[in-house]
Amino acid sequence: MTQFHNGARLRLERPGGGEPLTLRLSVNARARRLSVRIDARAGEAVVVAPSPRTLPQAVDFARTRALWIAERLSARPKTTPLAPGQEILLAGRSVRLEATGTAAAARLVQSEAGPVIRAGGEGEAFSRRVLNFLKAEARRRLTDRTEFHRAALGQAPVRLSITDSRTRWGSCSPHARTIRYSWRVVMAPEAVLDYLAAHEVAHLVHADHSPAYWSVVERLIGDHRPHRRWLKTHGAALHAVG
Repeated sequence: MTQFHNGARLRLERPGGGEPLTLRLSVNARARRLSVRIDARAGEAVVVAPSPRTLPQAVDFARTRALWIAERLSARPKTTPLAPGQEILLAGRSVRLEATGTAAAARLVQSEAGPVIRAGGEGEAFSRRVLNFLKAEARRRLTDRTEFHRAALGQAPVRLSITDSRTRWGSCSPHARTIRYSWRVVMAPEAVLDYLAAHEVAHLVHADHSPAYWSVVERLIGDHRPHRRWLKTHGAALHAVG
């Protein structure tokens, strides 16, 4: 008998044949119903259940959504390596990657053709230098906006960390006073990055997503809906970078 547990991965038959679909099981006590979402970066579907005992029903539900899962996984953006000649987004603007032929760290420069991130090294070394630059930029920009919104709410200081989460753009632990962000949001427009900072800082006041919580977010940045839509629409493409 199949044993279902949080974090387990199962194979689902692909409609029409072909390679099976990968399904990851997730338990979230805050979930009000069974749901399925696509983890574009991992190339798998995630089925969310409110409790461990509802995981079998969640798997059955995911099987009824197999065609939808297959279509969404097939439509996800292809992974793009961080390599010379590639164009990526930085603060919502297209930036070209360029090799210097040296061992220099990555830096942003303004060329005649537009903004360029120049870095030394080859292959993995080049990719690592560009990634380090992007993470440093993410930390700098997110620290600035986090501090701005924290001060606006009169909240005590927090510890901030930069991660590469596959499932969340950010997370906040109010009791531990820590906030984590995905470095990939540095590729989004500045207003979207600012929204994410406000979103997480607002959790220092309300840990849930209640109307009272969203009123705090609106007090900080106004209408948050366009920024949420942007992440939903473009998020898969950001996760395909690197």
